[in-house]
Amino acid sequence: MSVEDLTRNAVDVLPKGGLEEKLKLGRPLRVKLGIDVTSPDLHVGRGIPLQRMRAFQDAGHVGVFIVGDYTTRIGDPSGRSVERPILSPEEIDANAKTYVEQAFTIVDPEKTEVRFNSEWLSGLDFADVIRLTRTTTVAQILERDDFSKRMAAEEPISVSELLYPLMQAYDSVAIEADVELGGTDQLYNLLAGRMVMEAYGLEPQVVLTTPLLLSWDGEKMSSSVGNNIPLTAPPEEQFGRTMRIPDTQLEEWYRLVLQRPVPAGEPMDAKLALARAIAARSHGEEEAARAEEHFTRVVREGLAPDDLPDLPLPDGDPIHLPALLASAFGLSTSEGRRLIDQGGLKVDGKPVTELDVPRALLVDATVQAGKRRFAKMRETG
Repeated sequence: MSVEDLTRNAVDVLPKGGLEEKLKLGRPLRVKLGIDVTSPDLHVGRGIPLQRMRAFQDAGHVGVFIVGDYTTRIGDPSGRSVERPILSPEEIDANAKTYVEQAFTIVDPEKTEVRFNSEWLSGLDFADVIRLTRTTTVAQILERDDFSKRMAAEEPISVSELLYPLMQAYDSVAIEADVELGGTDQLYNLLAGRMVMEAYGLEPQVVLTTPLLLSWDGEKMSSSVGNNIPLTAPPEEQFGRTMRIPDTQLEEWYRLVLQRPVPAGEPMDAKLALARAIAARSHGEEEAARAEEHFTRVVREGLAPDDLPDLPLPDGDPIHLPALLASAFGLSTSEGRRLIDQGGLKVDGKPVTELDVPRALLVDATVQAGKRRFAKMRETG
């Protein structure tokens, strides 16, 4: 595999010529990617650097996937205007357990070394931390764009945030990385890894950054914002979310996610093919085809899905529909009223605008709330 294949879609490959020199070593390279467990899901945007790891693996190299269970306790300041909220130990542990399975939808499990950075960071004593801080200066850390903007705005920066890039860099020392992957927002942290490795007497890693994937709202894909497509979400959800991408973003998504040009023809056909490919990568071709059938039936044709969930009718007669929508679909009562007022509630395909309806109207009826929520109402007795 050529250098061009390994660095496809890369923004930075530093230092210039460094990767070529690493490849001349004649041994499998250790290619590192670390991800903090700040949310339960890895998403399609996170998959872009994972695809670079898979390319290295296919060329015979070793992927070292680092689950940042310890660095999550501090929080990465990259791209942040305020300090990142800290998760509880229980939230961190729960998220960490799912990350490996999600990463394996893209990388090769047989060629992946999975590490948790609590393995080495939790064992550092205070003297070890002081030695680590001597590898850089405060001025160098404050040069990073995130911090300089917050300093100019007189916004607080905690000492723990200043230590974060050094902790991430120490991961590279611990696993003796040859190459580190990350998004463009990680460039400072990745370069810090080079500096710290050299201070510890190791050959510095090569840095390879990839673009940040913009979601359908034009913002960086983010689990905390909710504009994401989780790698292990149900195929119907992956399909539906992918179809929200505007036509103007198709070229970029094809380039970064599918690593090929947009096919000629109608944008809708290209978007359907993209959604199929994303669902198939996580769930297989058969599930992807089923997800497309579901999308066509429910969203494009406005019909009920074939496999409607059965939900019990609440007690009482008449039935108060906002309360029913709350129990059946998790809507708030105000959301339910608004949906009814806008004609978005249908019973057996017919709009219902009353807040209270006779119980008999709902027995064995198909209730549709909005475009995608359906249920069959059943008597419990």
